[in-house]
Parts: sequence; structure tokens; C-alpha cells
Amino acid sequence: MNLPRASCIRAAPNRGARTHACRLDTRVEASELHITRRPAEHFSAISAPSARASGKTRTSHQPPTLLFSLSSAFQAPRLRGSASILLFLSLCPLAPAQDWPTYGGDPGETHYSRLDQINRTNVRNLKLAWEWKTAEAPLPEFKTNPGAFEATPLMIGGVLYLSTPYNRVVALDPETGRERWSYDPEAYRDGQVPNGTGFVHRGVAAWRDSKTGHLRIFMNSRYRLISLDAETGKPVRDFGDNGIVNLVASLRWETNPKHYTNTSPPVVYRDLVIVGNGVADRLVYPKDPPGDVRAFDARTGKLAWTFHTVPLSGEFGSETWGNGSEKFTGHTNVWAPMTLDDARGLLYLPVSTPSNDFYGGARPGQNLFAESLVCLDASTGKRKWHYQLVHHGLWDYDPPGPPVLASIRASGKRIDAVVQLTKTGWAFVFDRVSGKPVWPIEERPVPASDVAGEKSWPTQPFPTKPPAFEEQGVTLDDAFDLTPELKAEAQAEMKKYRIGPIFTPPSFQGSLIRPGVIGGANWGGGALDPATGILYIKSSNTPANARLKKVDTPVPGELDATYVMDNGPTTFHNGLPLLKPPFGHLTAIDLNKGEIVWRVPFGDDARLRAHPTLKDVKLPDRLGASGAPGAIVTKGGVIFAGGGDTRLYAIDTANGQDLWSFPLGRRTTATPMTYRTAAGRQFVVIASGNGSDATLTAFALQ
Repeated sequence: MNLPRASCIRAAPNRGARTHACRLDTRVEASELHITRRPAEHFSAISAPSARASGKTRTSHQPPTLLFSLSSAFQAPRLRGSASILLFLSLCPLAPAQDWPTYGGDPGETHYSRLDQINRTNVRNLKLAWEWKTAEAPLPEFKTNPGAFEATPLMIGGVLYLSTPYNRVVALDPETGRERWSYDPEAYRDGQVPNGTGFVHRGVAAWRDSKTGHLRIFMNSRYRLISLDAETGKPVRDFGDNGIVNLVASLRWETNPKHYTNTSPPVVYRDLVIVGNGVADRLVYPKDPPGDVRAFDARTGKLAWTFHTVPLSGEFGSETWGNGSEKFTGHTNVWAPMTLDDARGLLYLPVSTPSNDFYGGARPGQNLFAESLVCLDASTGKRKWHYQLVHHGLWDYDPPGPPVLASIRASGKRIDAVVQLTKTGWAFVFDRVSGKPVWPIEERPVPASDVAGEKSWPTQPFPTKPPAFEEQGVTLDDAFDLTPELKAEAQAEMKKYRIGPIFTPPSFQGSLIRPGVIGGANWGGGALDPATGILYIKSSNTPANARLKKVDTPVPGELDATYVMDNGPTTFHNGLPLLKPPFGHLTAIDLNKGEIVWRVPFGDDARLRAHPTLKDVKLPDRLGASGAPGAIVTKGGVIFAGGGDTRLYAIDTANGQDLWSFPLGRRTTATPMTYRTAAGRQFVVIASGNGSDATLTAFALQ
């Protein structure tokens, strides 16, 4: 047996560092090396994935990397026949590697990193480190097109793991971007996905088997849950059917697998992997895909529990569905990432809209647990508490992003809180254990629907704190106003539609609603600095035109409803937006006080800036960028966000001012992440683009 010989990778020393990285070759005999350690728990050796290929998994060969973690209790190693490793261990003090082990950086979805190698004083020195492209393209034989590259990678044990638009799972070297392996579930064989976003996927989840120590990567690809060996990228044969669980097999009613999708990563709690699902809004028919949330045994794939987001008849909440609509109403799914209080074993679900999104005549009532924040016992799936954020939804105002866990001090009391950001532009803040609102939430009257057969709910919840972080409702004063003539023209167009405060319902003439269907906040969620209790939110400020149309010719198994959404125009004068800029904001909210610290326009709109009508018009410095991706925040006092712009920005947490930006040449389509490698170097990584242009880009200090 051979053991590798070490060669030192130098990096700047870091005070208190106890980790050393070494690149290894295979020239040292095992008999040459002897290491004494006390106690054993202070030593770990983490091997990079091996390079074995089979089936649909592609691998790349390279030497393994070992990470030696030392503490003051670790006895100095004694070597026989080789002093080079001892010299390496004693002379190469490096900062410990810092992973990004879950989609949001931690199970509480804070999108926070305690790294500060990159900070507000040196972030201007960030340079491009490497790029990796998905190389995915349209497949005419399957009539598919890859969508936006929305993935946020995981960093675990010296490897990046991510998903691609076509649902491939890829392992990359975090220093170079070199591909180690990739697994292709061939999701495109079932044709184009029905959801409006097309083929997209935001990330994977990881689980380490406590019995064997093996790391598994979970991918929820359309209607399949797949377990992969993190070393090889091969399916784990002991899980489900040769590594795959059919997710439509255990649903409440028979479901067309081609109508069942997944875009956000699973959640792992102990030995359970928990999944929601996506459903295309355009699919509206009796017993369309349901939103059951389920947990599976991470070793075997056996179903452990199910939570019915639309209660079964007789279950709590079923009385909120009139005319027996709980028996045939689908959707009400959890498509956004979920959040876990790992210590308490509490799972938080941002439950989406019921079918159909804009007309509820077939589902009279309050409609629990649609558009609610639901807290479950993660071990059993039993409901602990819930709070409905929108009653009898008609606006596609589902909670779109992962709840954020925060420990705050409000009204003189320490509170372990959960914060749900919404498309409506509010942050709802609750005690995460009891579900009690931290500040009062008032039920206030809202405009009634004028659509025949629609019984809109008379009130909606309005938080008293914090204030809305995005504009709400539409008046004529909100018209595009960069010239007096354009403002008058925009107002004339707006008068064709119903306008009013937030929760103005859809109509046949069209209702301009703001925020629109992308929010407000979206799946990017928020970024929390736990030291200050300040939450940073990238949001969009664009309307939707909620116009209904009658369904004249039903399509069984696809579209079978009385009325559906017929997207009305939100532009005028050859594509100018009806409402004035900015179209995106970045906001800092102090969760201890329930107050906005600062709010600034975020990003720009190059296409609007190039509009010929605006050639000689003085434009704002920032038009703002709409988009769903979110931000991350670091101990270095820096917020990193792309937020739908074509640049990646570094922003000062103190005031929202730009510190640095980089032109990617493609629209940013994902929330970034950051990590530090075993060599002691911090990277910031973000995905952007779509199709053949989809690129993962990494930055580091030079």
C-alpha cells in the first residue's frame, strides 16, 4: 500500500489557524509514516472524490487532497523515514477551510458567512479567479431548452456541488473550477417542463451517513429524488430503486409525472431528506398536482411522513375549503427553499398558492394552508403552528423564499425569531417556537372583487412592523415620469385598468397590482448579519396586470377552469414601463427595532437605458434591476448580490453604497455564496446566464 508524499501549499498565515493543506502524490510507502494523535477526535482526513467513471457519471482525474485538522490537544506527529511532512505540518499554518454546506449557508437560511478575508477595505481588489460553463444547449429531439442558471453551490470538504438547468449534478474543484464528476439524470427525456421558468434548478442537499461516514448528495429532479455518492457521482443503490425514489408514487391522488417539478433543493434533518415540489401556474384542472410535503429515509428512500398542505377531509383546516374543494384543489405547494431550526427539530414551510392563482370561485373560503408560513416537527411532520399571510389568494402572492432564522432583542426581550419575506413587500416576524407575532399584525379591509362567482376575502394581514420594504399599490402618481409628455401618456394608459391599494383584486379589464408576481422579495430570500440583527433584502419594484379571461375551450388534464390569468400589458410607448423607476431596491431592516435602517436603488436596466425614446433624456444614476436572486452578507461588512443585474456588486453593510462591481456580461440569475479553501483563500461565486451562456464565476483577492 502506498501513501502520498506531501508538498506544501503556502498561504498567508492566519492567527489561531490549526489547519494545514497538502497536495499529495504516491511516492511515500506506508511504512515511512507514523502519526501519533491524542485525542483521536482532533484529527480528520477528508479525501476529495475519486475518479472512477461509470454510466451517466463523468469524472476527471487528479490527486486527492487531505485536510489535517489540528488542535492544541493534538500530539506532534512522529515520522519515520520522512521529515518533509513534519516540516510541512510545522511551517505551514493556514486558515481553516470554511464550507458553505447548505443552500443558504446554514439550515436557518441566513445567507451569512463569518469569513472576513475579503472585507470592505480590500474588496476593491477582487479579481476573476475562474469560470465554469454548463455547456447545455437546446435538444431538438426532446423539444427542450435549458433555462436560467439559478444554482447556489454547496462547498463541503474541499468540493463544490451544484445543479444545472438540465438538472445535472456537478462536482468542481473550488480552487480552479475544474470538473471532478457530473451526473446526468436525463430530465430532458420527459420533454420541456411546463413551468414558466423553463428548466431551472437552484441547488442540491448533502447528508453524511453517521454509520458509514459516507457523504451523499441529494437531487430532486422533476418527479425523482436521487441519492448520489459524493465521491463518485454514482447513484447509491441502497436508496430507493437503485438510487432513485419516484416522487409521484405516494401522492394523495394520481398525478401526471410530467406536470410535477422541483426547482429548489431538499432539506436534510438527521436521517431524513425532506422535499416539496413545483407546479406550473398554467396547469389548472381538478386534481392537478398536489403540494404534499414529504420526508424520506435518507438511507433507504422509504417514506417517513407526509404533511398535507391542503388538509384531507376531516383534518384541521379542511373546513376553510368550501364546496368540498379540498378534495380536488392542487398546487398549494412548497416550491421555495425550506428552513430548519436544527437544534429544535422545527421545519418552516413557505406554502404557495392554490389552484388557480387568480380566480378562487371554485375554492371558496380562507384556504388553509395556502400562502402560509407553517411550522412542523421535522421528525414527524406534525404541525406545530401556522400563520396565513394571504387569505383566499388571488394575486400569486405566495411566500417565495426561505424563512430566515434570527435571534433578536425586541421590546427588551430576547426572541428566537423566524422572518418570512413576501412578494407583498413585508417582512412577517414571529417567535419561531410559539408562532406569536413579534409585533402586532392587523386584519384590515381590502377592495372587493367585481368578478362574478368570486368571493374575495374581506380582510388581509398588515404587519405594523417592520414597514414595507417595497412599494405597494398603484396610483396615477406612480406613472413613468422621466418627461412630462411620457408621464401623461403613461397615465392615459393606466386609466384603462383598475388601480388601487395593495390587494386590489384581478378583473376583466385588468388590474395593475404592485408588487407584481415576482415581488417584492422572491426565492433569493434575505441575508442576516447575526451580530447586528440586520436583515438585507434585494427586492423588485415592478407591477403585474392581473387580467382575467374566460376559458372557452377546456383542455382536460391541463386547463379546465372558469377563468384564468390573461397577462395584461405593463408597458407603453414601444416597451417603456408604465411605472417609474427604480425597479429594484436593497433594504436593511433592523429586526431588533422593526425599522428600516437604509434603502437604496439596486442595479440598473441597460435595455431601458438604451431605449431610443430616452436618448436625450436625463436618466437617474440607478434605474434599478428587478429579479428574484438574493444577497449574502459576510463578517467583513460586505453584501454580495447580483439580483438580476448584469453585474455582481459588493456593497457596504453600513450604508448600502457600492464598494466594487464586476461586469459579467450576462444577467445574474442566482444568489451568490462564499467559502475558504484549505489553502486559506476566500472565494465568492455566482451563477449567471442561461443556455450555452450559463456560467459559474469565482472571484478572489489577488
